[in-house]
Amino acid sequence: MSGAREEILQRIATAVGASSAEEPPAGEYRRAGTLSDQGRIDLFCRRVGEYRAEVHRADEADLPTLISSVCISHDARRLVVPPGIPAAWRGTDVELVDDHGLSAADLDAVDGVLTGCTAAIAETGTIVLTAGRHEGRRSLTLVPDLHVCVVREPQIVELLPEALATLAADRLERQPITFISGPSATSDIELSRVEGVHGPRNLVVLVVKESS
Repeated sequence: MSGAREEILQRIATAVGASSAEEPPAGEYRRAGTLSDQGRIDLFCRRVGEYRAEVHRADEADLPTLISSVCISHDARRLVVPPGIPAAWRGTDVELVDDHGLSAADLDAVDGVLTGCTAAIAETGTIVLTAGRHEGRRSLTLVPDLHVCVVREPQIVELLPEALATLAADRLERQPITFISGPSATSDIELSRVEGVHGPRNLVVLVVKESS
């Protein structure tokens, strides 16, 4: 039995080694986008909206006011935030609760969560989180029912390979990476769409143009 096991493992190792050494055929998939900056941002906003997420665009100086407006529309008074979010995001109309190891029950008691992101992908309308200082631990974006995510325009790339290259350049490949495309939803049971099963039912994306 042990000999058979070793043989199987050896075959797997050989196959994996051969596969990693082979270069993918040229032109098999696109590695770099071709859209202009504005075209890339417009595509991202459109794709996010197609996933039933709410999208707003604003200048960086208007961000606190926009966050307050979003919270009012969702009847959210208390948002949990990772301790590293910029001070400029902290308005006065919403109570922001810093996460210092809050329990699942504590997270369930707040109205939502406010985070940033590491990158965003225009082609798929996807937000990439890597537990960075503006994003916090994964449970922050799993338990609360509302996720307000700030995406800076320079963080938006056109294609998935470009996002992966960004993660590699910043040495984030071994971080806990999460790809979010719209609010949490599933159609596993009788093909009926149910939202909020694996995370928040409401996703609000704030696309921010940075001040020059």
